[in-house]
Amino acid sequence: MAADNIAFNVLTHDLVPEHHLLSEEEANEVLSKLKVTCDQLPKIRKTDAGIRVLENIYGPVDEGRIVKIIRKSETAEEFVAYRLVTRG
Repeated sequence: MAADNIAFNVLTHDLVPEHHLLSEEEANEVLSKLKVTCDQLPKIRKTDAGIRVLENIYGPVDEGRIVKIIRKSETAEEFVAYRLVTRG
């Protein structure tokens, strides 16, 4: 994994949900499906530990990109949330 060169990959910890950087096409599909604009999504800072790991994997993550976060849940099995990357 490309993130092996960082001190600690938070995404491998059991309590941290999966983070996936969406392509522009995937982001547009999500926005149209949810019938929202980017600005209406909850935010995640560029300095968040999960985003820094994604940058080690994918390269620079620019502001305005959308991250898909998948949380495991005992009642709902999986809960999917989307976050807009903002300044950090």
